Formats: sequence, C-alpha cells, structure tokens
Amino acid sequence: MVASQGLSAALEDYLEAISRLVVHDGVARVRDIAAEMSVHKSTVTSALKGLAEKGLVNYSPYEVITFTSKGKKAAQEVARRHEIIQRFLADVLSVDEEVAEANACRMEHVVDREVLERLALVEQFARECPQAGEEWLQRVRSYYEDGGEPQGSVEAVEQWIEDFRKALRERESEGGGKQGDHRD
Repeated sequence: MVASQGLSAALEDYLEAISRLVVHDGVARVRDIAAEMSVHKSTVTSALKGLAEKGLVNYSPYEVITFTSKGKKAAQEVARRHEIIQRFLADVLSVDEEVAEANACRMEHVVDREVLERLALVEQFARECPQAGEEWLQRVRSYYEDGGEPQGSVEAVEQWIEDFRKALRERESEGGGKQGDHRD
C-alpha cells in the first residue's frame, strides 16, 4: 500500500490527478493539476517538490511532470484502491455513482489491504458466481431501493414452497422418490 511509503492522502490525490491528466491529455503540467484539483499553482508546486523528494515524480519548474518508475507504481496502487472501493460501492451496494466516487476518494486513503482485498473478492464473487451474477445484483439493488424489504417477500416464499411441493409430487409420480418420504 502506498500509505506505507509515508504519503499523505493529499499527496496520493496528487498522484491520481497527475495520472488522470497523463491518460487524458498525454501530459501533466502545474496549471492543469491546479485546475484539476481546484487549488493554487503554488500549492501544486509545493506538493510536486514533496513527491520529487520521495522519488515519485520528475519535477522541474515550467516543465511537464513525469512519474518515476516508483511513482508510476504508487499511482497505480492508489488508482487500484480507488477503483475497487468505487466498484464495490456502486455495483454491490448500489450506491449512486457520484456518491460512490466521492466516498471512494475518501476511503482509498485509509482502507487496510486485507479489507480492500475482501471488498474486491466480494465484488468479483457477486459478478462471477453462477448463483449470484447480474440477476442477484439486481435483486440486491431492488432490496435497497425498497428500503430493506425483499420484493414480494411473503408471496415469493409462498410461491417457492408451492413450486417445491409441486416438484416433489411430480418426482414421486415419476418414481423418483418413495411415497411417504416427504410430507406436505
């Protein structure tokens, strides 16, 4: 985790901003970082000096900012943490995209590696498990939207019981089960 390198949340945010600008514009400049983060250029300059001292960026006044290999790795780790948390909040917890994004920005700086990995695994499980997947995620979203009430819960359970009883009767009539093994 980048936090173990002694980076503050603010410096991690600068790494993210630089990374976004490089991906979007091809380069990162002080003025662009300032605009991206809504801060003064002098604030950016101070942060860049700190990142340069830690060996994460190459910075010279009036030049474009580039990552060192260590800085690129650190920026990728911050982005990974952000993405995992944002996806979990939006996809699994069905939090509004903007709310998920804002919370991911705050949470990415403090989440433990173990918790982060568990969030990633739960999100992956929810997508890939044959008994979960998109249908399950949609039911979870409906559950949240309905205020914690399972959609048609009593009716759904009654229907499931009736379908189960019907399946048992059919199985018994086809010789797949012994008479008297199951009671209605």
